[in-house]
Amino acid sequence: MTGSGGVISGVRVSHDRASLDDVATACHADQRAVIARLVEEPGVSEAFALQTCNRFEAYIVTDTPTAGGAVLAEFAPDVADHAVVTMGHEESLRHLLRVTAGLESIVLGEDQIIGQVRRAYKSARAIGAIGPMLEEALMKAIHVGERARTETAINEGVVSIGSAAVALADEQRDLDGATALVVGAGEMGTITAHALADAEIETLIVANRSTERAETVAEEVEMVDVRAVGLEALPACLPRTDVVVTATGSDGHVLDADLLADCGETLVVDIAQPRDVSPAVAALDGVTVHDMAALESVTDETRSKRRAAAESVETMVDREFENLLEQYKRKRADEAIAAMYEGAERVKERELQTALARLKAQGMDEDQRAVVESLADALVSQLLAPPTKSLRDAAAKDDWTTINTALQLFDPEFGDEPPAFIADRLESAADD
Repeated sequence: MTGSGGVISGVRVSHDRASLDDVATACHADQRAVIARLVEEPGVSEAFALQTCNRFEAYIVTDTPTAGGAVLAEFAPDVADHAVVTMGHEESLRHLLRVTAGLESIVLGEDQIIGQVRRAYKSARAIGAIGPMLEEALMKAIHVGERARTETAINEGVVSIGSAAVALADEQRDLDGATALVVGAGEMGTITAHALADAEIETLIVANRSTERAETVAEEVEMVDVRAVGLEALPACLPRTDVVVTATGSDGHVLDADLLADCGETLVVDIAQPRDVSPAVAALDGVTVHDMAALESVTDETRSKRRAAAESVETMVDREFENLLEQYKRKRADEAIAAMYEGAERVKERELQTALARLKAQGMDEDQRAVVESLADALVSQLLAPPTKSLRDAAAKDDWTTINTALQLFDPEFGDEPPAFIADRLESAADD
């Protein structure tokens, strides 16, 4: 891992520009493996990836924007060009803040995304892929996400994909007294189960590959008639079900035409990514299938209610974005200045000891020693004062080129020979 130098580059495939199939193509089976692959690329010092049901995003830190762009250029080769958005340093930072605040979600202000960002951050950090640059960016993003939800009303009403799915189902048919089946007992399935219970359905069935996990969700839901089953029980459960919401993490289809062929009037809402429901199911008589795209109609009403709150969050994001840039600029300038002083101090100390040894042989007393040491300190301070001011000015003007150049020029490892301007001054002091 390198220091806090470098720039962030990003790439995203998300619902605003891409289809669900595009997102599914871009996503990988193992998010941690994506991060590990990125951080192993030549020139990449930090990496982070975020995969959800409607987005794939990756961020890396490299020495230059060109290097970052080259690494990410082929990261979603099977996705149509129009669906892939590449982002530079500042755009990546602003987008990350907006995503975590809920401004880029299908359900404006939804709560689930902030937890997904936290988990992705912990996953990347666990394999050593998070360094100073992304640490600050992600901590700022999570902070903004928390503020957005505690200081504004952006998450009032429908607050997640799961609850939006239930709202859509309620629009399509009366859920009061219905039998509902949730397939998948992960975070989204759990949210959906609670939302269905609140809709006053009569019976809830939670199906999952792990029956134990399904039982845990069933126990959390406050309903009299709720049961947990394994996926092998789906053929028996589906004919008795009015509404199905499916949200597994399976790579293949969980519900196919054969399973639903004799189920009669059934409403299916597929909020999984990749999709749980085979496309052939839509052709069955009596079976209505909705996917993530259909949730837009449900979220429009919520979106209109939250627009005023969203304006406040937009302002919050803009302010925190500027604060984050200032943090980076101050840190970068301070790092360059510290490197400059560290190197100068090492050279000064080496040359000072040489000069003091020579003067001691000539009978130098303690007062004279103090004068020479003071002179050495004064020389370093005076010589470095102008470049220190220049670096602080460069930071204030977003002059990253000057700061990056300084970080290279003033590397603490000056080598065996000191810079001539320091050596000459100290040599003169020893001869006086």
